[in-house]
Amino acid sequence: MEGREGAKGFEEAAQMRWLMAGVLAAGLAAGQPRVGVVEVFGARRVPAERIRKVLGVAPGDPLPKSKGEAEERIEGIDGVVRANLEAWCCEEGRAVLYVGIEERGGTHFELRPAPADDSIALPEEVMAAYGDFAAALGRATAEGDLGEDLSRGHSLMQNVACRVAQQRLEALAELHGELLLRAAVEAGDPETRAVAAYVAGYARDKKAAAAALQMALRDPEPAVRRNAARALKGIAYLGLTGGDRELRVQPTWLVEMLNSVVLSDRLEAAQTLSMYVERGDESAAAQIRERALPALLEMARWQHLPHALPAYWLLGKLGGMTEEEMEKAWEAGERERVLERIEKRLLPRKRK
Repeated sequence: MEGREGAKGFEEAAQMRWLMAGVLAAGLAAGQPRVGVVEVFGARRVPAERIRKVLGVAPGDPLPKSKGEAEERIEGIDGVVRANLEAWCCEEGRAVLYVGIEERGGTHFELRPAPADDSIALPEEVMAAYGDFAAALGRATAEGDLGEDLSRGHSLMQNVACRVAQQRLEALAELHGELLLRAAVEAGDPETRAVAAYVAGYARDKKAAAAALQMALRDPEPAVRRNAARALKGIAYLGLTGGDRELRVQPTWLVEMLNSVVLSDRLEAAQTLSMYVERGDESAAAQIRERALPALLEMARWQHLPHALPAYWLLGKLGGMTEEEMEKAWEAGERERVLERIEKRLLPRKRK
């Protein structure tokens, strides 16, 4: 594996892959999961306590029966233009409920209009191969076998079943490269775009893949953005480590994703941007400092530690801390002290 984004980075990514899919939308009845933690993010002017009150869910309560209704109530608060609820399993056996907020006049992550070309479809062999990989990844996640190699510009995992499935995706990307890039950006079906976005990362022409995937980062469907970010991570690694000196994935849209109301956008972006900062990419660091420091600070304070860690690590690097200092403070439970120090250094005028 290559560097910190090998074992450590991919272990963190594993924590990010498995949302409690459908729990909020389904509403469940008896036996509905209970909430352990409620995290509100994106609220700068609107008090977080007001949002919690309107949400009406506290630790120990069941998850909301209707995701849509809960979001509508929050969007009825003066100053809130968008809300997004997601539940994650688990914090001490209970759900973590994330409430993402976009305020009027606040930092906005601009999405593209939904593509509408329903004539674009992927071959069944591509859809099936991606399904096989997803199933293998699920088993590998349960086993904690998640090491990967990004040195070829895309992920090849140490887990045998995952690696075999990914090698199949490599071959299919060779056969259907142009179609995959087009489908990732133009296909009307969101599932088709999501599959195409991930498999496009295995295309031989990494520059063309990066261009398409940059557009996919602004797709209206979160699953498409998530897969595009994961595919771009390998391409960005290749460029950052000198594997292709003419290749560069611009970090602009990854930085903007840190301000998204969607949890997976923030988590994926924080992980990939850590590679830029660790390798001294000052352009990326400057964009993060200008556009996303408040977002990273609130993420780094989340109670669910696997989700707080990527932002904490990225802030530490921006703040000039060594890996040893960050690890020692994290293990000693001194996260807040470190964050206050970083906040004072990076946001001196905004500190109260």
